[in-house]
Amino acid sequence: MQIVILDGQTLNPGDLSWEQLQALGEITVYERTAEAEVADRCSDADIVLTNKAILSKATLEALPKLKYIGVTATGYNVVDVKTAERQGITVTNVPAYGTSSVAQLTISLMLEHCFNVGTHANSVQSGEWAASKDFSYWKTPLIELQHKTIGIVGLGGIGQAVARLAMAFGMQVIASHKHPERDKMVGVKFVDLDTCFREADFVTLHCPLNEQNKGFVNKRMIELMKPSAFLINTSRGPLINETDLALALNSGRIAGAGLDVISKEPPDTDNPLLTAKNCYITPHIAWATLEARKRLMSVVVENVKTFIEGSPQNVVS
Repeated sequence: MQIVILDGQTLNPGDLSWEQLQALGEITVYERTAEAEVADRCSDADIVLTNKAILSKATLEALPKLKYIGVTATGYNVVDVKTAERQGITVTNVPAYGTSSVAQLTISLMLEHCFNVGTHANSVQSGEWAASKDFSYWKTPLIELQHKTIGIVGLGGIGQAVARLAMAFGMQVIASHKHPERDKMVGVKFVDLDTCFREADFVTLHCPLNEQNKGFVNKRMIELMKPSAFLINTSRGPLINETDLALALNSGRIAGAGLDVISKEPPDTDNPLLTAKNCYITPHIAWATLEARKRLMSVVVENVKTFIEGSPQNVVS
């Protein structure tokens, strides 16, 4: 089997091993692949692994030998799955590998707004504490999570993990969710979406992106929030109307935001959120802990192995 990895740098920048995949076939690893390079690099491949490299309709139609595409992520919108299905190409993904890591970063973004650890540590390093007349000072308001309300939009696996962490801090948990009866959880009160935004001190997004909810966090929804509330997004960037959020942050309409995802990644330099007040942005790192990537690699290998054996798992088309 000829196995081509189109963007190996994403999953394995050097701290993991491709050894288990090498046992399944002859592998070629590219660190990154532009869309225009995909067809040429995959021309002899039986199996292709991709994270963000796009396999479009035109590209797939130029690859008659291709039998399998393994997406090294949960989302698989980089593959034209209808064309793949029509050509008899199996497509798989890797669900749920990063649940704990994403939940952890969600809480980290909340805590950064509570204590501004980086700001205070930098002030000490710059000599402000040594020059202070007092034993203690704070440069921003300090916030305690206990008894605050977290509003979770989407109570799937990650949303539930966030809820458990929030309850450990003594927070009240409300959630807006499509399947409250199926996914009910002790300690979580289900509410409608408007109520979730209106009552929460922290609103955190954990829902999949689709055409119906694209940009749903807009001016109207933000204006429902408390002026003291924070918006957290470790889900999908296009869920938020970024212009509306930037305006709300700069005007003080809400207290702050913590984002691990934005609409275009890497961002354009003129993205209004890059200069918005009280907006912490991390470069899509929630999924990327070593532990999560080890789980991801393990499932990627197992997906390929079970496909070769004739009983593929995690099939999306």
